[in-house]
Amino acid sequence: MKKYIFFLLSVLFTTAAVAQDDVYPAPANKGVFFIKNATIHVGNGQVISQGSIKVNNDKIEQVGTGISVPADARVIDAQGRHVYPGLILCVSQLGIKEIAGNAVKGSNDFSELGDYNTNIRSIVAYNADSRITGTLRANGILLANVVPQGGLLPGVSSVVQTDAWSPVDAAYKTDVGIHFNMPSLLTRSRFGGGGGQQRQPAEDPVKQALGRIDEVKEFFREAKAYLAEASHREVNLKFEALRPLFEKKQKFFVHCNIVKQMLIAIDFAKEFAFDVVIVGGSDSWQIASLLKQNNIAVLLNSEHSLPTAEDDDIDQPFKTPAMLQQAGVLFALFDDDETTRYRNLSFNVGTAISYGLDKEEALKAVTLNAARILGIDDRTGSIEAGKDANLVISQGDIFDMRSSIITNAFIQGRNVSLENKQTQLYERYKHKYGIK
Repeated sequence: MKKYIFFLLSVLFTTAAVAQDDVYPAPANKGVFFIKNATIHVGNGQVISQGSIKVNNDKIEQVGTGISVPADARVIDAQGRHVYPGLILCVSQLGIKEIAGNAVKGSNDFSELGDYNTNIRSIVAYNADSRITGTLRANGILLANVVPQGGLLPGVSSVVQTDAWSPVDAAYKTDVGIHFNMPSLLTRSRFGGGGGQQRQPAEDPVKQALGRIDEVKEFFREAKAYLAEASHREVNLKFEALRPLFEKKQKFFVHCNIVKQMLIAIDFAKEFAFDVVIVGGSDSWQIASLLKQNNIAVLLNSEHSLPTAEDDDIDQPFKTPAMLQQAGVLFALFDDDETTRYRNLSFNVGTAISYGLDKEEALKAVTLNAARILGIDDRTGSIEAGKDANLVISQGDIFDMRSSIITNAFIQGRNVSLENKQTQLYERYKHKYGIK
């Protein structure tokens, strides 16, 4: 009986956690509308004062000054406001991990058993009704790369837009790249016993990690040999899933932080001719010139964190973006803080700006650079004619938490709702206590 009651409570809690209330995806935009009198941050480093944007259906048709606006046109007067490209979250578990940790397992579907899951696709498990998506839109994040977790090769990520009825509607670019969670190469002491004395591990953890990395390399060598064959007696789904990677139609995202790991990632790029992207890269500033030389892009983790090494400057995570920019490394920023669930992305960027990163270069780190790394820069990442109308209008600087108030957001020309569970609770308790 107790188990039955616990099951019912789990179902009810899970349903409440994932259900969407009365916030609906916006219908397709039909026809032309204009945004005028705005400060337009194009996303490629250019800023247009008192500019206008013409949107036709889902595309940007014109950007600049002196654009003729018919008297009967639909117009948004953005006088005194700023227009930005929609922000892009490069790494997330959006829609596959609703509640941090594993408190409510029924709301999470982010990993599979085993180490080698190259044929697992995150888009299949994506929950378009996640309550988190509404909080992202309200903070200017319109696109997100959904990354599976677990094991050495957890699967393939896909980019979604954050206002959709279903995974099919949400899919912006499917199967962007394969992810590799590189084993740690740091030696950590184990503690145990009543006196808290150190115990040495049974096997050298670094040696063990290097052995697992060699196993992954051997897996790719076998896959390469398999794919070189004209026909097969049996189909290997895990190897077949790697075909786009070997054909350079996908990226190889290597999750690692320290220099030793990144050197191994470069070795993967050289041996297999993969298009490698470092994810995390907290120590990337130490080998920035080498990353530039090998055309390795970097997705930097949350700025609001401690450095990896205890002898690094305490503010090193804040300074790293500017150092990569100065070295000419292609990089983007993301936020994977599970307590805030990604919505503080823009404020992480603001911290990087205060530590030397140029403001328009910082914007590129969450728009055009991110789009380039994810392979969607032909469609989005900047406010240019021919691209999707993924736009955000803010009353102030989008990277300043004091003045960043998002008033409008458009995904492919659709005027999407900024309402979410948090704004609903805000209005609910204002009403309860009679607050005007």
